[in-house]
Amino acid sequence: MSDQNRHTHGPFSMLGPIRSILFSVALLLLGNGLINTLLSLRGTYEGFSSMMLGIIMSGYFVGFICGTWVSGRLIKRMGHIRTFGFCAAICASAALLHVIYIDPWVWLGLRIVYGLSYITLITVIESWLNSQAASNERGKVFAIYMVVNLGALAVAQQLLRLDNNNGFLLFALVSIFICWALLPITMTRRPQPVLPDRPKSSLWSLLGFAPLAVASAALSGLAMGAFWGLTPVYATGLGFDAGGVGLIMSVTILGGALLQIPIGRYSDSHDRPKVMTVVVLLAAGVALLMPLAPSQMALLALYFVWGGLAFSLYPLAVAQLIDQLSPDEVVSGSSDMLVLHGAGCAVAPIAAGAIMNLVGGHGLPLYIAAVLGILGAYAMLRRRRVTDLVSGETGHFEPMVQTSTLVLSMMFDERQMDLFSDPAFYEESELHRIRDALKRVD
Repeated sequence: MSDQNRHTHGPFSMLGPIRSILFSVALLLLGNGLINTLLSLRGTYEGFSSMMLGIIMSGYFVGFICGTWVSGRLIKRMGHIRTFGFCAAICASAALLHVIYIDPWVWLGLRIVYGLSYITLITVIESWLNSQAASNERGKVFAIYMVVNLGALAVAQQLLRLDNNNGFLLFALVSIFICWALLPITMTRRPQPVLPDRPKSSLWSLLGFAPLAVASAALSGLAMGAFWGLTPVYATGLGFDAGGVGLIMSVTILGGALLQIPIGRYSDSHDRPKVMTVVVLLAAGVALLMPLAPSQMALLALYFVWGGLAFSLYPLAVAQLIDQLSPDEVVSGSSDMLVLHGAGCAVAPIAAGAIMNLVGGHGLPLYIAAVLGILGAYAMLRRRRVTDLVSGETGHFEPMVQTSTLVLSMMFDERQMDLFSDPAFYEESELHRIRDALKRVD
């Protein structure tokens, strides 16, 4: 076989069509990961209360949720490249406006607009990835995309070491990274993809036969939104400098990246609801230990373990849902889970900020422990009421971060979708009998 053929058909041959898109993703995530942490630090320096910072940080998730409905219409009207340029300009200018107008209510408005524009950028990128990835390689593309996401987020936290959080440089870097993300996209000669219609919501149906998955998506959002929005405030109160705050965030993301896969693969071959119950209770316990950490190194170790556990909850919930869905319901059901998780993230910083105002900085891990404890108690209650109703093959766990609904079609390659499309798979797992049993129990 020639060198050219080996290159064409090698294990990384699928990277050719998507290399420039992944480069844009990395630059975009560097800017977004930096601004999210930087604003908490700068707001603390400016004297904003924990409650006010929680409100500000929730604005991003409010915009994110609104963008899930707006982005598709905008892309269909303007086209992918022009929409990407339009929204990148908004995000880059919003980053700079935060440091020009230091006012909490201005920041809130900017975060909402930024969140709406950012999810539109991600929707453009993910629709392009979907169109460029071969059907039998989408699972691999999805895995690479998640690695780029988590890697860029972790590296972004270390950029906090480049300047004080009360300066201008870091805000300028955010704007530069977002502008640079435009370059690979606008230079592409590949045809623009066709954006699929947004799937019809099936939330009420999901509540009827998959309440544990739905609760896990919402409550994990209530925990993760507090982590993303207020951990920099908590760490600053414990005496960490900007570099130390970045280290905590990076260590947590690294834990999430390294521990998600073994936890998820274990859940594929065991009782997934039981695995979810154990994971959520362990995460709650680790959060409870954080105020008792004897040193900063001990706290970092706790955050690493907590990250691995907590980052697994949302993808475990999605996998648990897919176990109970038929093929034509997978995309709409998973999309509803994404919106529920985002809604939890939107409420979380406000609720956690209010508790921190009342009891001090340690209110953050106590809030997270309480939320996860409630989820753990509900999971145990569900297991007592419904046991062993899922039989046959189960879906596969895939590590995930919060993105757009379009990424869901990349979660499975052609062979996995063939399995889900086989009626025998669902007859074997007795899906309809399971749903009927769940409804009778409820």
